Amino acid sequence: MAETRLGRQTPTVSAVLPYTESKGQEAVQLYNKSGRIAQQWQELIMEDIMALDENGKWLHMKFGWSVPRRNGKTEDLIIRAIYAVTHGERVLYTAHRVTTSHNAWEKIIKILSKIGFREDTDFETKKQRGAEVIEWLDGSDAVINFRTRSTKGGLGEGYDLLIIDEAQEYTGDQESALKYVVTDSKNPQTLMCGTPPTAVSSGTVFLNFRRECLTGKNENAGWAEWSVPRLSDAHDPELWYETNPSLGTILTERTIRSELGNDQTDDNIQRLGLWLTYSQKSAISEREWMQFKTDAPPELKQPVKIFFGVKFAKTSGNVSLACAVRTAEKKIFVEALDCRPVRDGLDWIIGYLLNSHAEKVTVDGAAGAPLLVQNMKDADVHCKVVLPKVSEIIEANSLFEQNLFAGEICHAAQPSLVQAVTNCEHRAIGAGGGFGYASILENADVSLVEAVTLAHWICANTKDKKKQVITY
Repeated sequence: MAETRLGRQTPTVSAVLPYTESKGQEAVQLYNKSGRIAQQWQELIMEDIMALDENGKWLHMKFGWSVPRRNGKTEDLIIRAIYAVTHGERVLYTAHRVTTSHNAWEKIIKILSKIGFREDTDFETKKQRGAEVIEWLDGSDAVINFRTRSTKGGLGEGYDLLIIDEAQEYTGDQESALKYVVTDSKNPQTLMCGTPPTAVSSGTVFLNFRRECLTGKNENAGWAEWSVPRLSDAHDPELWYETNPSLGTILTERTIRSELGNDQTDDNIQRLGLWLTYSQKSAISEREWMQFKTDAPPELKQPVKIFFGVKFAKTSGNVSLACAVRTAEKKIFVEALDCRPVRDGLDWIIGYLLNSHAEKVTVDGAAGAPLLVQNMKDADVHCKVVLPKVSEIIEANSLFEQNLFAGEICHAAQPSLVQAVTNCEHRAIGAGGGFGYASILENADVSLVEAVTLAHWICANTKDKKKQVITY
């Protein structure tokens, strides 16, 4: 009988301080007495989480980890909480949703009972939905309080262990209210566990913590994740095994295959653990945009191929045109060309396409796209027209920001484009966590930004044709 294939058991990315001693195995052994056996990857990460320094204190005063959905990442929080309450620690277990904290309370009670501890003898519980309690009865003051997070939760209370479940939703205001609850502890620890944020995630703390750990700016902290480094083919089973440690145990290929949709970006985030290098709730700042400007016209890749993006705005009645071209330095140079009312006609767009020998043009906007396509035929414009689907619009927006923050895009700092890009925010589109753009300026037209993302997308996704080489 063939051996079942397992997902990768070690993180794809981690930042862990060196250590020689840990309480992780002790915590796992206690948990396993319940009959629930921790998986190998869970054992390994518990070793890192519960590593000790030379003084016997927690080496990582803060530790965060990110694993794609349905892999059992919360089980590590359960293991740590059970060890804590049975060893005299005070724990505050927080979650974004009431159901999450309540389910954790129920699970911990069940596991404690299966280990052999008895309610009303070893511990007592208080069932108040959204404010559950497990209190240890050995006189040690050990307790686990379960809370849904707010800007006031935890104030005035002292704990040894702070748990942040669903950490992708952990906001700065909530952190301000909670981070001091472990200040008075002689051996404090804060744990953050979640998935990469999507366009509808409200938190920024998890994202910032990860960045600081991976750049070495966060002392006494650790990080681990299972992820792909860039937008990838979410339908590739090899990537499933690379990023889902519980594949082959509690997760199956069949389950993953059935859940995948048409939103490539969301599938990458949810199933492949992709971390986009920006907060999807934040607009591109002027500082971020201007660091990628070119002081002189870039040298273009030869032969020059120009790609265009056309966006018919939904509400303003305008149409915007932008272009993108590859540079000799393997970047993509983007430029806004114009934004005019549709009622002024489309001849100016036709002129750009004819005079520049356009390679391809991406056109978005149900109201104007058919008219432009017909005008191009009438004017004998010989370039391929791409009419993107919603999933491709989402991909274009995501790819634009991903490549921008990776330093793979450059621009000439046009005042009109600077104003448009640095004064827009994300808006949710589609059903899978994708985003589009909306202007934060009253009566401003964001279609110029959207035209640029379309031009960049078609340029980035067009590969050079390889010439066939025949040898004799």
